[in-house]
Amino acid sequence: MSGLLLVFGATGQVARELRARGDVLALGRDQADLTDLGVVRAAIETHAPRAVINAAAFTAVDKAEAEEALATTVNAAAPGAMAEVAAARNIPLLHISTDYVFAGGGVAPWSEEDPVGPISAYGRSKLAGEEAVRAAGGRHVILRTAWVFSASGANFVKTMLRLSETHSQLRVVADQVGCPTPAAGIADALLQMEAAMQAGHAGGTYHYAGQPAVSWADFARAIFKASGRDVAVEDIPTSDYPTPAQRPLNSRLDCAKIETEFGITQPDWREALAEVVRAL
Repeated sequence: MSGLLLVFGATGQVARELRARGDVLALGRDQADLTDLGVVRAAIETHAPRAVINAAAFTAVDKAEAEEALATTVNAAAPGAMAEVAAARNIPLLHISTDYVFAGGGVAPWSEEDPVGPISAYGRSKLAGEEAVRAAGGRHVILRTAWVFSASGANFVKTMLRLSETHSQLRVVADQVGCPTPAAGIADALLQMEAAMQAGHAGGTYHYAGQPAVSWADFARAIFKASGRDVAVEDIPTSDYPTPAQRPLNSRLDCAKIETEFGITQPDWREALAEVVRAL
């Protein structure tokens, strides 16, 4: 077994952050198409890494409503194949999941023990991925996160900054509340957990997200303030912005377990936002 860390995904936000941190082989779609399970299995068998991180996913939430079978192949069958090979070789697998596995009711932060109940095709595909990883029976971490942002890839921060170039006022949903999470923090958390697993930690399911919780509208205001853009934000309900996929209204995640077991604390997204805005 090599000392290599094998990452599925190369251009996504977390994958880019992992690539920036050193001894990583990141496989993009051209090298490991997640719709080809034979290729997925062969990648692990060929490289025999010390650990595998799955940072690749079908993340087009609305598109998944019309393409649920494809989303399920990428988000469930592929990680299941990874988990089976990793389990057979006793290689730790770290898999990124999402707040979308929850129904999103109430206002309390979701804990790892709360019942799941996805309300979208994307959420169902990601939940099926979690179940496939657990079913393989190997050493694994499932890391649920939410509202990921960075200076790269497609995300809410970059969308708001782009819109601010042509708009002085924007209408933004205010009744969906969650935890913006810097991709850099997710990458660091995964590497810290991988090191702990190499030292004998059994793994499990964990939540990692930023703090404090905020609505999309207030997140937009914070983005414009951090970037010095003079854009007025009008609060609107989700019903005024219909989309093919239903979104959770409550995406708050309880991150106490990951702090207790790994010493990983929730990042303040406002500090990370300032860094991202400077980078952009």
